[in-house]
Amino acid sequence: MTEDRDGVVVYWRQGCPYCMKLMFQLLFTRLRYTKVNIWRDPDAAAYVRSVANGNETVPTVTVAGQPMVNPSARKLLAAVREHAPHLLTRND
Repeated sequence: MTEDRDGVVVYWRQGCPYCMKLMFQLLFTRLRYTKVNIWRDPDAAAYVRSVANGNETVPTVTVAGQPMVNPSARKLLAAVREHAPHLLTRND
């Protein structure tokens, strides 16, 4: 599992339309983040289950170690502004 206590990690899986939507929206923000495919990383899948009531709900995102299950881009960016503002460029 990839853990980033200072950054953003997006846990996703192939074929997930919600993951694709979130990552597409993030393209326009210049937010730096790490993607982890839970189908390729069993530890990441276990982590997602641990914060999503036993489900593999994706996207699950951590912002400076704080988990968010299926956040909107707006909620994710608000969490970044609060917990990891150094990841945003001046234009965000």
